[in-house]
Amino acid sequence: MKNVIVYGPGCKRCEAVREMVEAAARKLGVEVQVSKETDYARIAMAGAASTPGIAIDGRLVHAGGLPKEADVEAWLSA
Repeated sequence: MKNVIVYGPGCKRCEAVREMVEAAARKLGVEVQVSKETDYARIAMAGAASTPGIAIDGRLVHAGGLPKEADVEAWLSA
């Protein structure tokens, strides 16, 4: 199971990223546990200079804007 954290204040883009991750996981048959982090201090400590950000298994893989679906699938497949 992959642990995914979506970093952001809870905006529509952050919710869209969460949905993208869950959809990609279903498509790939990968189990994921998705959590959201809205605390600005923790977002900064994770290195996400802009939001939404995505960390997979403790590694920040994206920050700022909506990622491409192909990228999300690649991150979950790794």
